Amino acid sequence: MAELMKARINADSLGELARRIKKNHSAFESEAFVSEILDMDWDTLELKARIRKMALALGKYLPADYSQAVTILRQTAANYPADSDGLMLMCLPDYVEVFGQAEADWEQSMAALEQITSLASAEFAVRAFILRDEKRMMAQMAVWAEHKSEHVRRLASEGCRPQLPWGQALASFKQNPLPVLRILELLKADPSPYVQKSVANNLNDISKTHPELVLETARRWQGQNAITDAILKHGCRTLLKKGNPEALALFGLAENASVKTAEFTVTTPVVRIGEDLVFSFVLSAETDVRVRLEYAVDYMKAKGKRSRKNYKISELTLKAGEKRKYVKKQHFADTSVRKHYPGRHSVTLIINGCPQESAILRSQRQNNQNVFPDHFPFTRDRSKVV
Repeated sequence: MAELMKARINADSLGELARRIKKNHSAFESEAFVSEILDMDWDTLELKARIRKMALALGKYLPADYSQAVTILRQTAANYPADSDGLMLMCLPDYVEVFGQAEADWEQSMAALEQITSLASAEFAVRAFILRDEKRMMAQMAVWAEHKSEHVRRLASEGCRPQLPWGQALASFKQNPLPVLRILELLKADPSPYVQKSVANNLNDISKTHPELVLETARRWQGQNAITDAILKHGCRTLLKKGNPEALALFGLAENASVKTAEFTVTTPVVRIGEDLVFSFVLSAETDVRVRLEYAVDYMKAKGKRSRKNYKISELTLKAGEKRKYVKKQHFADTSVRKHYPGRHSVTLIINGCPQESAILRSQRQNNQNVFPDHFPFTRDRSKVV
């Protein structure tokens, strides 16, 4: 089993942080700081609670004057290597969120978040400032959207996602996402894949509550730039998965594709957790057609309900009469983001958003495995938008 992410915050990494702070503030009680954090409750805390506990301990052992304290933390952050563990340093923007929201501290807090986000993303911290003063914070996000650093530009998008996982809810943006779209307008052709992915994810969030607004945006943006077109495709993925007719048409996919499936077979009707679900099928086209090919697995959950997860196979053009055979594997191993439970599952083929053939399978655990996942989205994923 892979190491839990929260385990990366430990006595060694906390000790290193304390030593680095002490170099910039000789009065810092480094040993007391670490002991304060690693108390009897530490092992029971999940990742986000650990980060908040660290931030509160910083508030206790740094100077009471916020200006002095945040300057010490900025000096400490500046001396960390660029490839440092951002997870460990999430306590720095969290400190700014907790202690830096006073009106008099605004400029220093913004400067700190702008600097620190290159080491540890401030996407969660900025949300508290949006909730406090939405107009002012979104003006700041617009400034950040044109920053020279990809990390800061990405913060402008990621921080205002209406449905950011693990982030505070931004109910006003769920209701009216136009302020968010004004930020995305500035980033729709950003050269950084890291930023592009955030813009696409933000659009995808908005599409879940305002599909027509995202489709209207896609119509305006489409065809201007290859980067923008890729962002739009990824940003409309939920609409495509649902078979939204207008989304399918925007990307050259037929609503009712003239495609047939045959020989759909699950070769592992009973899957041991830790092994592979294997299935195969044949795809054939009656006419020339563009196809988005996916499959969905309905996973058994802890309380007997099932949860669907879609997986994209490919997007391809088939000529009339063409046939293709596919053999697919889906790993049923517990990971940091998914725990598998014994019971009844199903796998379904999906073509251009329309469910096709489906089959039932069962999973069973082996060797008395008992894995408890711990996940938090702080890995810096700079993969390209697809």
